[in-house]
Amino acid sequence: MKFFEKILIANRGEIAIRVMRACRELGIDTVAIYSEVDKNSLHVKYADEAFAVGEAHPSKSYLNMERIVDIAKKSGAEAIHPGYGFLAENYKFAKLCADEGVTFIGPKSKTIQAMGSKIGSKQMMKKAGVPVLPGTDDGIRDIDTAKKIAAKIGYPVIVKASAGGGGIGMQIVEDEAALEEAITGSMRIAQSAFGDPTVFIEKYLVKPRHIEFQVLADEHGHAVHLYDRECSIQRRHQKLVEEAPSAIMTDELRARMSAAALKVAEASDYTNAGSVEFLYSHGNFYFMEMNTRLQVEHTITEFITGIDLVKQQIAIAAGESLPFDQEDVSIRGHAIECRINAEDPLNNFAADPGRILRYRSPGGPGIRVDSGIHMGYTIPPNYDSMIAKLCAWDSTRREAIMRMRRAISEYIILGIKTTLPLHYAIMNNQQFIEGNTHTHFLQEEHIVKTLEQYKLDEEARMQTLAGSFTPNGNKVAAITAAVNIYLQQKKC
Repeated sequence: MKFFEKILIANRGEIAIRVMRACRELGIDTVAIYSEVDKNSLHVKYADEAFAVGEAHPSKSYLNMERIVDIAKKSGAEAIHPGYGFLAENYKFAKLCADEGVTFIGPKSKTIQAMGSKIGSKQMMKKAGVPVLPGTDDGIRDIDTAKKIAAKIGYPVIVKASAGGGGIGMQIVEDEAALEEAITGSMRIAQSAFGDPTVFIEKYLVKPRHIEFQVLADEHGHAVHLYDRECSIQRRHQKLVEEAPSAIMTDELRARMSAAALKVAEASDYTNAGSVEFLYSHGNFYFMEMNTRLQVEHTITEFITGIDLVKQQIAIAAGESLPFDQEDVSIRGHAIECRINAEDPLNNFAADPGRILRYRSPGGPGIRVDSGIHMGYTIPPNYDSMIAKLCAWDSTRREAIMRMRRAISEYIILGIKTTLPLHYAIMNNQQFIEGNTHTHFLQEEHIVKTLEQYKLDEEARMQTLAGSFTPNGNKVAAITAAVNIYLQQKKC
């Protein structure tokens, strides 16, 4: 069944291509948008149509709500898929789409707004009986009250921006002496990043695990969960490695956490795809937030369940009912995702945009690569540093780790620094192999100590494997031209 004739993808890079792949399999035409620095990007060539949206800076292009909706209407697109990032969790954009008669492929604007407030969503979940971390129930209004609450719940505490995400504005506070400065600093960052200075305090868990549940809910009151993912390995509160299912999950814990996740969806009147995120520590779990969009790590849930989440998003947005019940969804094997970022892990993960001189992605059984890059492509400095997602699946967790090691050893990216050596170090780390991970895993010495050697080994390996490439500008241009011709033929 064709749910829409044409969909505009309000994003770029690998996620734009991911959504377009689902559309192509459904027989739906796609519309790409691009900034001036993205005019030759792969997602632009892959789409059936493409329109310039503005200048390189996101505020002039991928965040330009009115321009994007105008392009959708002029191109005849009936729906917009926001991907993740940019406008994906912007309730004003979802409302603008609805007001202009364009279907927003995601939850309702009022749900996005409600769940976008960490304070408001926490209050909602507390009323619904979902466990939440102890802390302030409202935004901090004065330092003295904040000090009393912090003393009551016990240090360390964490200061968070209510409207925030991606770790922006978060500050860990070890004692009362540092609290006032942390609050004022977080408020300043929150105002600058989100236009809302509201911050709050929560009890800080020292080495928690970050576990989330994928949910799907249609517009007919039917909701299911698609099991759990663990996202504990992070840098600066942003995920680097995800796996499904969690290594520590038991039937009893999964039953409790999945019930809480579905309760979150029900309490927020949720529709479409979303992820409920929890912190887990010493047998207890606590609601953290709900991501009201497709997650970067949706790939590994697709691996273990066999369900195409983007296709389900499109179907739900078109008014279709979920085609399966909870008992129809089961776990098959284990999957791991490594986010490949153009960053130097030995230099505090500093971004390293630039031109890719040689590139070859891995393949073979159980391997999936989502990317929008190729040899000769220049990574612009204007956007997120993630350039690819490498996923491995196998029947057991240990086998999935071995498969991921093999895939990393085949991956060639030369010309820029990437997180590939770090991922190889993690996949060979005994604590990770045993499933002993937490959100501060990368700060521990056993990773840092081995990283330099893995970096040298990886660079030598990639240079050896890349020996079959001719580092010739004419060859790069010829390959790029051949890719473009192929994509144009596929459109015909």
